[in-house]
Amino acid sequence: MGRLELDTKDRQLLDLLQRDARQSLETLAGEVALSAPAVQRRIKRLREARVIEREVAVVDPAAVGLPMTFVVIVELERESADQIDAFRRKVIAEPQVQQGYYVTGEGDFVIVAVARDMDDFEAVTRKLFFDDPNVRRFRTSVAMGKAFRSLNVPAGYAGTIAGQDPPHG
Repeated sequence: MGRLELDTKDRQLLDLLQRDARQSLETLAGEVALSAPAVQRRIKRLREARVIEREVAVVDPAAVGLPMTFVVIVELERESADQIDAFRRKVIAEPQVQQGYYVTGEGDFVIVAVARDMDDFEAVTRKLFFDDPNVRRFRTSVAMGKAFRSLNVPAGYAGTIAGQDPPHG
């Protein structure tokens, strides 16, 4: 299946939905100058094409007792496909891991995790790193404060780079 072509209206909708996916169709329609049924059709098409992968609630980690955030660079001993996949599966299965990236550069993976406190994070490191003979080493940075936190993708901005019309408003 080919890549879905996104026009300026699609990109505007994506930016608006990333800010607040609970906006009414009427509100969205007013923002992008389309009818509510047209907005509904576009959103359905974006979901079916998996441009919109899922819609979730963003929860404050501190509000649920996980106030500490850790960024970990992990270096593996061996980088065969099966070893990489095994480590990836383990990271995905760990509920305290929010994000994980297989990367180039200094390490093999970058992981973002949350924990109650240092003892709680140590338990995570034992499960993910110390008990894994394929982990050569890992380096951890503790977030000192939250500058910002987002998984937003600047869809409108990407459209301007691709030579499309810049987003409105």
